[in-house]
Amino acid sequence: MIAVTFALPAESSGFVRRLHKQTRSDRNGVRLIHGEIDNRAIEVLHTGVGEKVCRERIANFLRDQEFNYLISAGFAGALNDRLQAGDLLIAENFSTVQLTDARSALSTLPIHIADLVTVPLMIDSTEERKKIAQTTGAAAVDMETEFIARACAEHGIPLLSLRAISDAPREIFPAPANVLFDIERQQTQMAKLMRYFLAHPHRIPHLIQFARRIARTRKTLAMALIEVVRSAP
Repeated sequence: MIAVTFALPAESSGFVRRLHKQTRSDRNGVRLIHGEIDNRAIEVLHTGVGEKVCRERIANFLRDQEFNYLISAGFAGALNDRLQAGDLLIAENFSTVQLTDARSALSTLPIHIADLVTVPLMIDSTEERKKIAQTTGAAAVDMETEFIARACAEHGIPLLSLRAISDAPREIFPAPANVLFDIERQQTQMAKLMRYFLAHPHRIPHLIQFARRIARTRKTLAMALIEVVRSAP
């Protein structure tokens, strides 16, 4: 059994569509998606965004379960311009599996191996990204992997951290982070989003570009995950 986690369905939908024999269930209070890829059993969990919800869901997900390994997947923000939207990042500092097979499986895709850092908030400032890069040496940020890695370590589950870059210092968010996503509610407040773009109509082309970029990134991530699962020992 292989576990794959994403923060949100917006990240996972491309991969989930490729699952065969798909079913859904609730276990220990968390909603799961089950399926197969090349006769390999897969379970998908959406951890939510940020420490609080992620720690709770991953703890419930792993309770009394055995997995061959877990893939922490989803989007990440680049901290430098060497990474571009759509690139793939294997987080060397969090991954505990042998990376040779994963790297070989992804040899035809834009893959980087570097450190990832987990942060408490979405970073929508280029200056803040540069500061984090300088102080941590990381190449990208997310909001969940550190807590997933801790849970995997507690349960002795090998971890592969695979992230697709959704935004970079030169391709920053089209609106403030708190407009794009409400962490407390774990969703985008559409009324708040609409009010922002009505007040800033010049930002609408950036929103359209961002949406297209996310769609391409999601497709790349799905392709990468399929190849990693197929190459798994």
